[in-house]
Amino acid sequence: MIGGVARELRAEAERTNERRVLVLAGDRDRAIDAAYDAVESVGLADEAVSLVSTRDGFRFEEHRPRSADELLGRTREAVVLDCHERFVPNALGRAVGAVDGGGLLILLTPPLDDWPAVRDRFDDSLAVPPYDIGDVTGRFRERLVGTLRTHPGVAVVALGDDPEGDAVVRDGLTGAQPVGGANRAGAGDDAEPRRAPPGATFPASAYTACLTADQSRALRAFEALSEPGSALVVESDRGRGKSSAAGLAAGALALGGDEVLVTAPAFRNAAEVFARARELIAEETGDGEGGAVDRSGEGGRGGDADGRELRTPAGGRVRFLPPAAAAAVAGEADAVMVDEAAALPVQLLEGFLGAPAVAFCTTVHGYEGAGRGFAVRFRERLLDSRFAVRDVRLDEPIRYARNDPVEAWASRALLLDARPAVDDAVADASVGDATYRALDPAALLADETLLGEAFGLLVAAHYRTEPNDLARLLDAPNLVARALVADGRVVAVALLAREGGLDAGTRRRMYEGERVRGNMVPDVLTSQLRDEDAAAPRGLRTVRIATHHALRDAGFGSRLLDEVHAEFGGEPTGDGAEPVDYFSVGYGATPRLLRFWKRAGYRIVHLSTSRNEASGEHSAIMLCPETAAGRDLLARHAVAFRDRERDGLSDAHRDVDPDVIRGALGACSAPVPVDLTETEWRSVVGASVGPGMYDSAPGAFRDLALAALVEGTDLDDRAERLLVRKVLQGRPWEAVADDLGFVSTSACMRALGDAYTPLVERYGTDFAREERERFIND
Repeated sequence: MIGGVARELRAEAERTNERRVLVLAGDRDRAIDAAYDAVESVGLADEAVSLVSTRDGFRFEEHRPRSADELLGRTREAVVLDCHERFVPNALGRAVGAVDGGGLLILLTPPLDDWPAVRDRFDDSLAVPPYDIGDVTGRFRERLVGTLRTHPGVAVVALGDDPEGDAVVRDGLTGAQPVGGANRAGAGDDAEPRRAPPGATFPASAYTACLTADQSRALRAFEALSEPGSALVVESDRGRGKSSAAGLAAGALALGGDEVLVTAPAFRNAAEVFARARELIAEETGDGEGGAVDRSGEGGRGGDADGRELRTPAGGRVRFLPPAAAAAVAGEADAVMVDEAAALPVQLLEGFLGAPAVAFCTTVHGYEGAGRGFAVRFRERLLDSRFAVRDVRLDEPIRYARNDPVEAWASRALLLDARPAVDDAVADASVGDATYRALDPAALLADETLLGEAFGLLVAAHYRTEPNDLARLLDAPNLVARALVADGRVVAVALLAREGGLDAGTRRRMYEGERVRGNMVPDVLTSQLRDEDAAAPRGLRTVRIATHHALRDAGFGSRLLDEVHAEFGGEPTGDGAEPVDYFSVGYGATPRLLRFWKRAGYRIVHLSTSRNEASGEHSAIMLCPETAAGRDLLARHAVAFRDRERDGLSDAHRDVDPDVIRGALGACSAPVPVDLTETEWRSVVGASVGPGMYDSAPGAFRDLALAALVEGTDLDDRAERLLVRKVLQGRPWEAVADDLGFVSTSACMRALGDAYTPLVERYGTDFAREERERFIND
């Protein structure tokens, strides 16, 4: 029976160049045997099949659910996903993406009626202390099962105790007919090999490697990167070949002698770029071993051992760097390619505008792409830049037909196409008329529009959102969601995590180095900042907060936070939980966000010493206390932050953006004691109104600068940046003068003295004021 179902599915999939799903629901061992039967019945070679499972010993290529990232960019005729023991939603997304047109995705699941109630190792990861696995719900799987039972192209076989007891619940056949006779990607009307268009400068072999007219058109657009001042934006849904086109272009540019810098959130995101570049270089140079790649990484014409650098005989090079590192050296390359650009913060993307020529490639839908930051905010910046910008969109799927039902099923099941309400639907919304409401998981499950708009806003708020996040939203016991709704549309949403309230034993283990899941702020305060009592108070952390992009800067975010504070602070909450002692947030620090959270009443307690590799930002943690316990927690960590920064600004934070430092210090609630000796006051007063020098008492200048920036100054922005760059970060005079735009080092020195004149007035002792009058009267 299994073999017959699989053969019919496979035959229809091949005829239409679509994919099909086969669900084998029942006992795990029986499901594994049935999967072997299905694969054998359709005549697939073992090497064409991948299996994702927590078990091993299979004859197929094996992957673990937690490391199914290896499937990204792969093409397989069948993928078997074992959903028993550890069902990871991300692994489902990766498995779907790896199946080629004409192929099968085979899911091994518990009985579908039982599956939502099954708790496995993934659920255990959602049971963060003080919750346990019994608190985790099964709503994500309940919704997934509903899609398996209703969506076209999905066959379901209920397995019995033996093959005789198997029952075909759905055959998965759609009755679809081939379109234009297409059997494989690139067949039918597009079956002829691509030819280089007239006037093309890239090698003809690059164009013959294209599989669709869309891809060939995109490749031609990439030729503009040969000229400085050119920028290209390439957008597509998943599986349309944008990364392949970028790889062919990178290889072609390198063959011409150009230095091409490639970046992406992680190297795996750019693997397809390097694969296509390597193939083109190999073909053009006649090197069947993979072009000019030195796989040993020991020099010569080659690159590093893991293929992150390709070199050509013409002296060209294609190399990968992580985003922050790439942005720092973008101007040194001839061209920069940013793959999955939507997954990077706007501030980091702006760093690539220093490149001579640049391409931004982004996935419009799917978990590789994220947010509207690229589409809305960065596009405005790009269009205002010096670049001549060209847009290209790829719509034609490369590996399967345009109307593939499995692509539609995966988008629905994992909300890969989730998006906020359309702009026109919220354009007239006002803060005062919006309604605050809880986004109860049961309500989200019952209302697809509500779920899609809420999750779409969460996607827009963050540079990376994955299917796992949808499962957390629906099932994790420590998470709650709240929203503002206007005229029935979600206009702002906040995802919140309960943290802390941990018992003494857990706090001790955390202090001694044990990681406690889902308690980010208590973990940092305890394990990194060495406060064993930090996890005792109860906190509510804003994991993400988002306002519809059409309503930016209209006060919706502030209103939503005010409502959250009113609901969860002070009085018992509606869900029976105790009120929190403090609210918290952790995020990549930018001047704008530091101002927002300070206005909302939050104060900083930590700024990470290292940058996030993808965002290039230092992470800030801020607290807003509600009770005495919360106020005590903030007080001791604000003091600790103040004291760390006094010394850390000339060490670990020496290169942090001065506007970030200004924002961070301005959000510190611990006042800075100023207690200078008479000798130190002589130096400060002398530098401000007399012939004194900063170098005579740098510690005194540091104390005054720190106090002024924490408590706020009347100085202009450049003067405050001068206090940060020279006094607190201890950078050389020449570098500070150049960085801040002073005409000379001496002008910079005079400006520093001028900046201290009002600080002497504000903090000076009677002795200091007498010393100042002495110079003024003279």
